[in-house]
Amino acid sequence: MKLKNSLIIAATLFGLASTASADTLTRQNGAPVGDNQNSQTAGPWGPVLLQDSHLIEKLAAFDRERVPERVVHARGTGVHGYYENYVDLSDITVAAPFQGENKKTDVFVRFSAVIHGHQSPETLRDPRGFAVKFYTEQGNWDLVGNNFPIFFIRDAIKFPDMVHSLKPSPVTNAQDASRVFDFFSHIPEATHMLTHLFSDMGTPKSYLNMDGSSVHAFKFVNEKGQVKYFKLTWKTNQGVKNFTAQEAQEMQGIDFQPMTTDIYTRIGKNGESATWDLYLQTMEPEQLDDFEFNPLDTTKIWPESLIPARKIGKLTLNRVPDNFFEETEQSAFAPSNLIPGIEPSEDRMLQGRLFSYADTQRYRIGTNAYRIPINAPRNASINNHEQHGQLRTTNSKRDVNYQPSRRLDLNDDNQFKYAQTPLAGTTQQAPFYKQRNFAQAGEKFRSFSKVEQQHLIENLGSALAGVPEEEIRVIISAYMYNADVNYGKAVAKEANAPLRKVKIVAKQLLDAQAQREKHAKKVADGYNRIAYRQDF
Repeated sequence: MKLKNSLIIAATLFGLASTASADTLTRQNGAPVGDNQNSQTAGPWGPVLLQDSHLIEKLAAFDRERVPERVVHARGTGVHGYYENYVDLSDITVAAPFQGENKKTDVFVRFSAVIHGHQSPETLRDPRGFAVKFYTEQGNWDLVGNNFPIFFIRDAIKFPDMVHSLKPSPVTNAQDASRVFDFFSHIPEATHMLTHLFSDMGTPKSYLNMDGSSVHAFKFVNEKGQVKYFKLTWKTNQGVKNFTAQEAQEMQGIDFQPMTTDIYTRIGKNGESATWDLYLQTMEPEQLDDFEFNPLDTTKIWPESLIPARKIGKLTLNRVPDNFFEETEQSAFAPSNLIPGIEPSEDRMLQGRLFSYADTQRYRIGTNAYRIPINAPRNASINNHEQHGQLRTTNSKRDVNYQPSRRLDLNDDNQFKYAQTPLAGTTQQAPFYKQRNFAQAGEKFRSFSKVEQQHLIENLGSALAGVPEEEIRVIISAYMYNADVNYGKAVAKEANAPLRKVKIVAKQLLDAQAQREKHAKKVADGYNRIAYRQDF
């Protein structure tokens, strides 16, 4: 009996037991681990042995724990929930979430900061991502938006430059307001976004207490192939709440990740739900040229006084992820993840994001990123001929990995073709006309209370005051002067920019804008007018 017990003990110690129980530590291949405290060595004083496969595997896995950080939206928090549709939109789109009243669609939402790194304080001034993945019966639809309804620039060709200016210097590895304002001193269209960012909206108290927006216009397409442009806005039912600059700074010493803490406390620990109402704005294709601004310009909102919004549904978030990395960190969002009934507009920023976001996920977590459970569609298995690559988990026994084929009936379906967009003219590289870089920024400034206006002026002015070049301080102040005279005067004073020079530059900016718009309109009229018809 003693011998038998000794053999059992020996088998356990040396990893010879036939099976591991449910609570036994195992290696990646499922084999039980005999000792997770001590490495194998050559005697009591000898070196560690290369044959200690558990040690090698453990260290190798640890060395590779970090996937590449997202270039933007690195710091984020995810929540599960569902979308409930209130209004049947089947007359204007075949998109699954909007078919019928009271229809529910599961979602995963990832909130994020845009510029700052993966472990940065969550109270830093930054736009916030508001990305919603709808798990529909037509596949996954990603609505990848922000808390602000607009963006800094209107053409994706400037996106890498903009992000580089906002990120740390390649020389010092420190973020520098001088670099930021140097870039934006050439980008007057950013006036509207800078007004949002440097207000208290740039430091929200909680992800649950901020609104969200699609930012871009998309297209709804119905079963007849008819098109409507649309924008979507999420309006929080928890009330909008923001930190002041001082409160945000003080919070860093208390909790540098209060937005994550808030979600995991309110939803994860306390079992609360958070909700947002979804509002829809639509526009006919023939209306695109009816406004003083270009509706496909991401630096512009669609004013509700001109384009009414109606409530069509509600988003409810009620469950935190079981594992942060497996769900939140590995979640992959891309505006190109569309479903039938929803198509991209000609918005130049959106057109660039259609490629860039999906491509960065392929780089970050691999070509099979959309087969990971958090990203995989729930309607059916992915069924195409794309193959191989890292972490391919499917077991395909098909010999046919091409199409068309007479041996395998796996074909495309004409009913899901994109709607046709009639075009006329030549290719071009020309700026938007109807730029109107300053008007909506002024309207936003005037919509703030006196206290909110003062916070905006102090936040922007103090940041700008640190820029050594007077020319840059003058130009940025001139942007705000063209938005609203009182706004510009106050920022110029705070930033130590001579008002006399600000006024001169402000007029030059307006003259240059008018000249650019005149030229761009001539190009647009002569070469690339989109010919929409009523029977489109």
